[in-house]
Amino acid sequence: MNMKLNPFLSYKKADIVILDGRVGKDITDFFERMGIVVIKTRKHEGLYEAVSYHPDMILYPIDSNTVIVSPREYHYYKEILSPYKIKLLKGERELNRNYPDNIAYNVARVGNYCLHNFRYTDEKVKYYMEQLGMELINIKQGYSKCSISIISNKSIITSDKGIEKALKKTGIKILTIEPGHIKLPGLEYGFIGGSTGSVDNKYILFSGDYSSHPDKEKIDDFLNKNGKIPKILSNKKIIDIGSIIPLICI
Repeated sequence: MNMKLNPFLSYKKADIVILDGRVGKDITDFFERMGIVVIKTRKHEGLYEAVSYHPDMILYPIDSNTVIVSPREYHYYKEILSPYKIKLLKGERELNRNYPDNIAYNVARVGNYCLHNFRYTDEKVKYYMEQLGMELINIKQGYSKCSISIISNKSIITSDKGIEKALKKTGIKILTIEPGHIKLPGLEYGFIGGSTGSVDNKYILFSGDYSSHPDKEKIDDFLNKNGKIPKILSNKKIIDIGSIIPLICI
């Protein structure tokens, strides 16, 4: 397997993004104007409604061209992604509605670190991360990718104090923000990781307007200090869409 470090911050612009199948035309149009192919998820019937289309719940990108997918959805994504020469691997764990049976693929990767509650991680995901020589950091937060906005290989934004504590000694720069203030229909609120993403090394993409977030100025300042520019994809309020998953055709 030809693995490339960091599936989230590619060395060049992504060719494909995988997005929640419910996102609006304003978001899909943004990517299509950039010449990026949009692949929309379909509903995973085993998950509860709020996250049933979230790509970061259903699949995990090992690298920019290889994806592990939950068994139930494997054939669906294989058919869609094969023409783009994206390699699909079938995961070991099927997803079910309730925590922790729904978190197997919601793993966060920051530089050479992987964060998850590894008691519940899909075995194949864990195997390939170990093959890559990643350092696995076990945390209580099973919704790891949802909870972490990956700004660079050395910087993140999160609202989770446990994640902040776990990464404190790694040298990774952390902005810890106030929880909430992000929509997730059906639940009290969503998470910063699930509402952001990137398709190149220049911009951090936000699913919607975050101007009402009490830590907006801190977020903007943190992005600026880390050489990133915020890009808002929709004039609607920021919403957790299960992350933006970029891929590169080879």
